[in-house]
Amino acid sequence: MKKMKALTILSVALMLTLSACGGGNSNTTSNGANTTENNTASNTTTEPAANNTATEENAAENEPAPAAIDLGGRVVKISMWWDGMPKGETAGEKASLAKIAELEEKYNMKLEFVNIPFDQYMDKFTTAVLAGEPMADISIMEFKRAIAPIKQGLVLPLSDFTTADNDINNEQKHVTKLPAINGAEYAFNTPGVSAVGMYYNRDLFKKLGLPDLQELYNNGEWNWDKFIEVAKQATTDSNNDGKKDTWGYSGWPVDAARHIGVTNGALFVNDTDLSLGFNDPKMAEALEFINRLYNKENVVKVKSGNKMDWNETNTFKDGDVAMSMNYDWNMGDLTFEVGIVPNPAGPQSDGKYTFANAAQNGYFIPKGVKDPQVVYQIFEELQDIPPTEEYLGQDWLESRFKNEADIKMAIEHVNGTGRLSVEEGVADFPIFAIMDEIIIKNQSVAATIEKNTQSGQAALDKLK
Repeated sequence: MKKMKALTILSVALMLTLSACGGGNSNTTSNGANTTENNTASNTTTEPAANNTATEENAAENEPAPAAIDLGGRVVKISMWWDGMPKGETAGEKASLAKIAELEEKYNMKLEFVNIPFDQYMDKFTTAVLAGEPMADISIMEFKRAIAPIKQGLVLPLSDFTTADNDINNEQKHVTKLPAINGAEYAFNTPGVSAVGMYYNRDLFKKLGLPDLQELYNNGEWNWDKFIEVAKQATTDSNNDGKKDTWGYSGWPVDAARHIGVTNGALFVNDTDLSLGFNDPKMAEALEFINRLYNKENVVKVKSGNKMDWNETNTFKDGDVAMSMNYDWNMGDLTFEVGIVPNPAGPQSDGKYTFANAAQNGYFIPKGVKDPQVVYQIFEELQDIPPTEEYLGQDWLESRFKNEADIKMAIEHVNGTGRLSVEEGVADFPIFAIMDEIIIKNQSVAATIEKNTQSGQAALDKLK
């Protein structure tokens, strides 16, 4: 694909301030420096300024250099559920390996990436910290899984190991703060791009003569009602044999409920204070819409025969489905050209959030780590390598999309519009019971909410 030089500098600058999870941890290409000059009054001479500058330079020269930090050969560990060591196959990976070698010499330490299977990860993390021997100095965790360790005091807040001089507390060129959890900031990550939204089969849209979703979005027409309208148009039986040849939508209803809830200003669990959210009238309205989509309009392809099967996330890739609320990581190796727009706006939307960020992960420093300020400083310096992309997330996005308009849409209107969704991290929270009753058992939304309110609140009370 031709490089995306057409992207505006504004788009790239915007990305410097947004968090990601998801696909790619590319370094930024802009330093965000303010080049505006301040003009002094006309009666101010330049001589005092020169003298002041000289005085400041002399003072700086006389300041002692910061003492070198010697970790005495210590092994600094970073844990994740994959192999984190750069392979050295790309320019970026080679630069990372060179930076690792540089920092190992600078701090007299060895950097080790610890690969722990996902299904064992949280148990090992919790057990090790409670024993006073963290399994790593820095550990990545899903936000929804990190709630319990945070409530138990097993991870340190950012304020315990960052300073006013750290990049994370300034331009965030190399490391960004991630959303607060229960009112405090704990997690950090490298800048990246995450495109979670409404994916659509451009080839099928053209074949069926459907209106392009980006045109609808740009005209302010992309909302729940328009989504249903397009889904109906896309659901066809071209040979009148009583079987659908194309479908309007496919996907996992749990995800759909989360995303549609966020587009209407609601969550299953409120992200700010971990209070119950599904009894909010705005969430009830969202669940009514999901019930309509899956059980009333007959526009959803269910490949497995079970509407609640997570594998329905992949049904869109068959090529006979027009739309799916889906993920950039799931859009590789498609046989058709895919487009993206934000998820459709609900009646109560404020336009700020367009998807539920249920897959957000970030790095945390566990309680009990020795010299956490130094450990964090090493991580931050590790990210300071020359950029290898023209804009943030270039390699990742160009592997997903063939159309420059989709890359621009992903950067300018999708990335950074996620709202933290943590209900799966709350033990015994009834999200799957709620969805089963509505989608499979065809129970009313109002009755389902009333039935599950007590158990939902009990799960949150137990967490707190």
